[in-house]
Amino acid sequence: MNGTMTLAPALHSGLEDSDDDLLAAVATGDDRAFSAFYDRTASRVLGLIRRILVDHAQSEEVAQEVYLAAWQDAAQFDPAKGGAVSWLLMRARRRAIDRVRSSQASRNRDMTVGIRDHDPVRDDVADTAAVRIEFHRIDRAMQALTAAHREALELTYYGGLTQSEAATRAGVPLGTMKTRMRDALIAIRTLLGPTELEA
Repeated sequence: MNGTMTLAPALHSGLEDSDDDLLAAVATGDDRAFSAFYDRTASRVLGLIRRILVDHAQSEEVAQEVYLAAWQDAAQFDPAKGGAVSWLLMRARRRAIDRVRSSQASRNRDMTVGIRDHDPVRDDVADTAAVRIEFHRIDRAMQALTAAHREALELTYYGGLTQSEAATRAGVPLGTMKTRMRDALIAIRTLLGPTELEA
């Protein structure tokens, strides 16, 4: 067998042959046996590949590769080691997993090269100025809050305490601390106005 498939009359109709018989006939170059084998197995092969790859176009491409390899390698099929469909599905699964690994390796390579070649231009003065301006805006908003709301935010955000710990430290019930936190965040949001993302 030279690895090329030609559509010519063959001996097998495929209707009465088992999958193993069809694959054995494919090994002899029987294109009608291949066609019958394909018709019986294509939906299962494509379904398996789609579950692994998800992408429809890549799944069809891999399925085509699987059937081309099955045509070329049908002589390697050994019915003593398992059925023809199992042999084909195992090959399909391996090829789909290889495609996933290849795609992941390509993405990793692109990321590595991209990160290595990326030399971000930074304006530290502008960054520092932006941080200072934002700090002053937040500080002014914090000063405009009630003492209870300011305490709730300071204990949790600046002090790193949980709401339960903040309630204990402030000597108030947990529900009260949660209410203060909610009201304080609403007030801060109102005082600061919309962010660039919200505007």
